[in-house]
Order: sequence, then C-alpha cells, then structure tokens
Amino acid sequence: MNVTSSAFQEGGDIPSKFSRDGGNVNPPLRLEGTPPNAKSLVLIVDDPDAPSRTWVHWVLFDLPGDTHALPEATGKRASLPNGAQQGTNDFGKAGYGGPCPPPGKPHRYFFKLYALDSRLSLKGSATKVELEKAMQGHILGRGELMGQYGR
Repeated sequence: MNVTSSAFQEGGDIPSKFSRDGGNVNPPLRLEGTPPNAKSLVLIVDDPDAPSRTWVHWVLFDLPGDTHALPEATGKRASLPNGAQQGTNDFGKAGYGGPCPPPGKPHRYFFKLYALDSRLSLKGSATKVELEKAMQGHILGRGELMGQYGR
C-alpha cells in the first residue's frame, strides 16, 4: 500500500501550513494499493522524535476500505462520511493536530495507513493504544509516508 501527498515528498519537509505554526490542517493524502477485500482503513500519524515519548498527532479509523484520498483539512471535520471516526490525539482532542516540535533538529512524522478485514467497534474517542489493540489479527496491509518538520 502507498501513502503519498501532493504537499510533500517521502522524507521531505512538511509545509508549515500543515503544522500548528500554520493552518494546523492535515495535508492532502492519496491512498493507493489497498487490498480489494479491505473492510476499513486506519490512519495513525505520530512523531517518534518527541522528547518524552512517541507523540500521536492523528487517529482516524473505520474509513471505508475503498477510500482513495483524504482531502486537506479532513482532520478538522466533526463528522466524516460513511461512519469513519476521529480518535483522540495526544493533544487531548479528536482530529488532526499538526507538527509542533521544540526548536532544533527537525522531527519525523509518520502517516501510517492500515487496511483491515473488518470495521472496529470503538468509540470515537479511542486512542492509538486502544486502536492498535483492536487492530491485532485484522491487518491485511500497511503503507507509510514520512515527512519532516522543524523550527
């Protein structure tokens, strides 16, 4: 599976528009190569370079398995089509929270896509930990896009 964005290339710099310094909206994403039998998709965005632990920026689940794109600012919508849910990020909010590393070396942000053989029976407030537990034994495929952001 492939995750790409028209806003930045793999390993490239994430424009400030998609950070907490800018518009704090998610970049547009293209999702390709999803297995045809996928019932749902999950997207987790996190920063393993955060000072104390991996910081979760976005938890999105129960996207229809045939979803091919996530437009810019999807992570700011209160409700999503077809029963998709926005979980709780490490800012304590539902939806997308953009990069906001401390000054210094740029941090890496991983946009991880998972195809599942089922939908998940989780509340919209689910965290990454709850989501990863529920996904066990249901992953059909995985893709990833990494971008960097620094101050």
